[in-house]
Amino acid sequence: MHESLAISRDDVPQIAAALLERLRARSPRVHCITNAVAQNFTANALLAAGAVPSMTVAPEEIAAFVARADALLVNLGTFDRERREATEIAVETARQGNVAWVLDPVFVDRAPPRAAFARALIDRAPKVVRLNHAEFSALAGAAPTRDAAVAYARAKKVVLGLSGEIDLVTDGERVAAIANGHPLMAKVTAMGCAASALVAAFLAVEADAWRATAAALAMIGVAGELAAAKAEGPGSFAVAIVDALHNLDGPTLIARARVN
Repeated sequence: MHESLAISRDDVPQIAAALLERLRARSPRVHCITNAVAQNFTANALLAAGAVPSMTVAPEEIAAFVARADALLVNLGTFDRERREATEIAVETARQGNVAWVLDPVFVDRAPPRAAFARALIDRAPKVVRLNHAEFSALAGAAPTRDAAVAYARAKKVVLGLSGEIDLVTDGERVAAIANGHPLMAKVTAMGCAASALVAAFLAVEADAWRATAAALAMIGVAGELAAAKAEGPGSFAVAIVDALHNLDGPTLIARARVN
């Protein structure tokens, strides 16, 4: 049985610190199917955190990359034919090889075919779905409330990382609300994509997907606050958050993570 709700919340900063240490010790390989705009920033965020990214979407080689990866990210931001084919191959390879994977259903609120594809992917058992409020409403057919998120996670047997002003992480039983972050994070493209990639990186070193997701979102939220203190605007912030991810340590995470 899962630990109590109160203990789960209180433990998140310590969990995040421990998993960050584990991540850097193991340097897991994370294969990312992500959109063209996000690839460079996502790769740099993973490298800064301590993981090793790969990004190919070529159908003839993606199975080999996924089979040798420790986790997989499927991001639907660029929903072209090549990435869709790559996703089908990658998810099946991950399922056969017991590679944990994360779905980021970007812009499913904009186009019904994309939403339908995302729903089909959720039925193929990702460990985590990391998404924003509009994307949740499109998939769940409900307002992005705490109760709706808990019910959806329980019904789909998945961990939800619901991003917003306060990030909500739930597996249908445990719930953590993470209040870290900064408004400048919304002014840099691929920030959500990088957050999903960090979830995958933590999932590579932690079998409990709720813990991995809470740790990753706490990490990027704290890094965003540290970066904002040095930045003069979105451009310098994009550089500063990569530096913040690289320099972040366990004691800082414990001191700064705000979890309710």
